[in-house]
Amino acid sequence: MKVRIGIGAGGDDLGPDAMVALGRAIAECGFDSVWLPEVLSRPGPDPLVGLAWVSGACPGLKIGTTMLLPGRNLVWLAKAIGTLDQLSRGRFLLTFVPGLAIGAERSAVGISPPERGALMDEALPVLRRFWAGESVSHEGPSGSFTDVTVSPRPVQDPFDVWLGGNAPAALERCGRLGDGWIPSLCTPQEAADGKRVIEKVAADHGRAISPEHFGVSIPYAPAGTDLGSAAIAALAGRARGRPLDQLLPVGLDALRELLESFLTVGFSKFILRPLAAPGKWRSELEALAAGVGDLQT
Repeated sequence: MKVRIGIGAGGDDLGPDAMVALGRAIAECGFDSVWLPEVLSRPGPDPLVGLAWVSGACPGLKIGTTMLLPGRNLVWLAKAIGTLDQLSRGRFLLTFVPGLAIGAERSAVGISPPERGALMDEALPVLRRFWAGESVSHEGPSGSFTDVTVSPRPVQDPFDVWLGGNAPAALERCGRLGDGWIPSLCTPQEAADGKRVIEKVAADHGRAISPEHFGVSIPYAPAGTDLGSAAIAALAGRARGRPLDQLLPVGLDALRELLESFLTVGFSKFILRPLAAPGKWRSELEALAAGVGDLQT
């Protein structure tokens, strides 16, 4: 099983030079990929634009995003993703998410949370047809179009799409439609339980998801962080009443222990996200490499 660690830079309002420097530092410190999330109401670049910039300056580094799917124009989205995979020479990693349902993001997405799952169910099969080179006609809530083909297509063929989400409907969707699963804010036991559900649903639909395609997005905090501070109140709101110390490792020793626990239950792809933007990314990455980098295989 190949263990890979990517670095998430969510919330960083990085300029063009700083973004390139971050990508190069990630590669030089031995990590697999750079990840930009899509959270519309928070600081940070549009992920497709930002990743295109980094990819051109950092050949060899994989680029990834957890990207909103509900509410997209499917023709535009298929073309944009195909373009980025072409420009990056097949180094684009994509996880679709329904989007947060808290704070300003609840309304910024433009689709109410109860409607988002059905839109993802509708959209993903249409996108796959575009990426396969088909001429597509479609009538539905995500759009209406007739005999449309999209070019460029992704270099990766087939183009894998992972899904996020921990709710029962998200697990069922991943089993039916996804190529991999990468949740956040879950314990190793919860992840293992979710993996079993996804694998069963996939089997029930005549599918199989590669055992290499299970990962976790993990926020972490520096040693000494006060988990009761106001700075992490938003994260506490997403913990659904569970103790934060089960979901947010504090310090490198705790982060390594959590990664090892996920490895034990069959998860091998990780996105590590510092809770707050480091003062110096290079120093942060060097410390991470010393603390957990050797887990990669």
